[in-house]
Amino acid sequence: MKLDVIKKHLLGVSLFKELSEEEIQPIVDISQFRTFRAKSFVFMQGDPLDRVFFIHKGKVKIHKIDESGKEQIVSVLQAGEMFPHAGFFRKGSFPAHAEILEQTELIVVPIGLFEEILVKKPELCIKLFRVLGEKIVDLQNRLEEKILRDTYEQIIMLLLRLCKSNGIQIGDIHKITTHFTNRELANMIGTSRETMNRTINRLRKKGLLDINEAGCLLINSSKLKEEIL
Repeated sequence: MKLDVIKKHLLGVSLFKELSEEEIQPIVDISQFRTFRAKSFVFMQGDPLDRVFFIHKGKVKIHKIDESGKEQIVSVLQAGEMFPHAGFFRKGSFPAHAEILEQTELIVVPIGLFEEILVKKPELCIKLFRVLGEKIVDLQNRLEEKILRDTYEQIIMLLLRLCKSNGIQIGDIHKITTHFTNRELANMIGTSRETMNRTINRLRKKGLLDINEAGCLLINSSKLKEEIL
């Protein structure tokens, strides 16, 4: 039963969706299905990098701790996503912590065994590079934001990214399904919680976003885009 779940999930992942059931089977055979409790860690920054993960259900926060002990949130990942993306291309250790935000089901793929499959199926390498290329473009865009935009604009662009990565659209509004504190939002772009508080309140007064009773952000993404055009 678990192998059927793994196969169905992997065939829906962008990395593998062009493979036939016969082609995906060797990857299914080396995969494991694991459940993690909320607030547990999949791995810690500095642990040996020997596996990659696909989220079947749940949410995972990827974050780093800098030399001063401050948390830097890299991303919050949801069902259908893979992490770490560099896992297939680098040796060494995990570059960040992976913390479970709610009970989560993961498909675990050992890198060593996967590399043996890549040797036999080089077309998979091309697809891996495409996926990694998308991540590189995203990181380039974030770097440009940091260099070319002021803090107000950086916060708006962060909120627009969250609409795509962690939101569902309801009419003209994107509801951010992951609950972020203002400190967590601030940590995503390296600003202060006070600055985030002021900016969120400013955007609420302008009618560009709101917060529902459950604490979820409700964002009018089309109007918010006009703020930085």
